[in-house]
Amino acid sequence: MLEVKRKDKESFEGLFRRFNKKLQQSRILIRKKENRFHIKPESKNKKKENAISRIKNRENREYLMKIGKIDFKK
Repeated sequence: MLEVKRKDKESFEGLFRRFNKKLQQSRILIRKKENRFHIKPESKNKKKENAISRIKNRENREYLMKIGKIDFKK
């Protein structure tokens, strides 16, 4: 937590300016922005399951196209 104490006869603008400067120097905002869109990496098992399901879906789609159930045009 960042703490800035008000000096004698210091205006609010001056206090706020010092606070913002300390905040930038501490890199708190930069770290928070970096973590904002962080996505946890998938486990190996989950990657394998996703790959297998994609392959099965592709094979099923190709089979349905072959027998004429789906009309797929690129």
